Amino acid sequence: MLRSVAGGDQPPAFFFQPIHTSMTTSLLGTSFIGYSRSTGSEPQGNAVQPGTGTKLEPVYLSATPDEVEKAMELASAAFPVFSNLSGKERAVFLRAAATEIEGVVEDIVERGQLETALPEARLRGETGRTVGQLRMFAAQIEEGSWVDARIERADPDRKPIPKVDLRSMLRPLGPVAVFCASNFPLAYSVAGGDTASALAAGCPVVVIAHEAHPGVAEIVAAAVIRAAQATGMSEGVFSVLYGGGRTVGQAVVKHPVTQAVGFTGSRAGGTALMDIAAKRPQPIPVYAEMSSINPIVILPGALDRGEEALAEAFFGSLTLGVGQFCTNPGLVFLPTGKGDAFLAKLKSLIEPAAPGMMLHSGICKAFAESKAAVTATPGVETLALSQVESSDGQGSPAVFTVSIADFLKNESLQKEMFGPATLIVRGTVEEIEAAIPKLEGQLTASL
Repeated sequence: MLRSVAGGDQPPAFFFQPIHTSMTTSLLGTSFIGYSRSTGSEPQGNAVQPGTGTKLEPVYLSATPDEVEKAMELASAAFPVFSNLSGKERAVFLRAAATEIEGVVEDIVERGQLETALPEARLRGETGRTVGQLRMFAAQIEEGSWVDARIERADPDRKPIPKVDLRSMLRPLGPVAVFCASNFPLAYSVAGGDTASALAAGCPVVVIAHEAHPGVAEIVAAAVIRAAQATGMSEGVFSVLYGGGRTVGQAVVKHPVTQAVGFTGSRAGGTALMDIAAKRPQPIPVYAEMSSINPIVILPGALDRGEEALAEAFFGSLTLGVGQFCTNPGLVFLPTGKGDAFLAKLKSLIEPAAPGMMLHSGICKAFAESKAAVTATPGVETLALSQVESSDGQGSPAVFTVSIADFLKNESLQKEMFGPATLIVRGTVEEIEAAIPKLEGQLTASL
């Protein structure tokens, strides 16, 4: 059980529909400022159960400007100590964090289902991935070759001039800001890949929690803090702040102590942070994974091997996780003269497909708006829509088609539809080959 902290009680003006819980972790709704808890009083809001709209206890409170400053001061003070620990010493911390997270997996599953509507198997699997990442980085830093150490000995007799002794190795940058992803409440969030890699390298981390799953964030944050304390880490090695990316998050990125940013999310959010980071007196790198439409090019030979089987496999990929994976196939190049059976089979799969509950109302709203924008684009035709009635918070599968000429006329068709929808572009093999270089960079592309 987490003990209550003075000043952390919730404002009495807020009321909730009770949710019966068997969780062992008590949620306080406050930030982690190193080893202390926030005492701010300005509400960020509640987590909201997808579909029902039920507000979940507690109210989450934004970190105050003074608390943000304190977290950065602690991170700055921790950096010279933490960065000079051996790889083996930091590995002990990472493995302890993994063990602590495993110890609260039942709480993660219970709260995660309420906050995200993700199924139990997905939450358990993502927890496993998260702790696996921590242990993977622990093994890497114990082994040590990641520092890429190089030594070039001096050669005073070299002609025409003597060679000096040259030595280099990778060194940690400093405190890192990590923004939690909305669609991965564990593997790309509080203790996800960005956090694990930064801690492994010797960089303290200040996490900005996502408003869609603050309870899961608190459970995982408490586990990491317990691990840090148990292994003797400096207090500022890890903090988690509530308050949103536009307020608290921007303040952290602007802070002179921050030396790098890890971000997974929307193009708008990522480019805004990149702009802030670039305009600092000392610009810093932003490692951002933003929107991607992950094009697939279907070649004639693949269609010859079985169009219906290919359509079934594609349908499974399109609808996996209600289309809320970063690698969801949002664009398909399909050669003309072939593919009729592929389209017919895909249509027959889409129309009876049941809608799925999306992670939160913001994603659901953005998905509906992006589908509407594609539908309204000249030259776009609707191949298939799910005919199953949807309820609040659900995303319905959809497939659209367009000629390659119309696709290239409308740059907006390269925007992501984050959900179970895709755009199929028809053209000759030669036209497809000419169009591919005009796409933006992507996370994945498949032949």
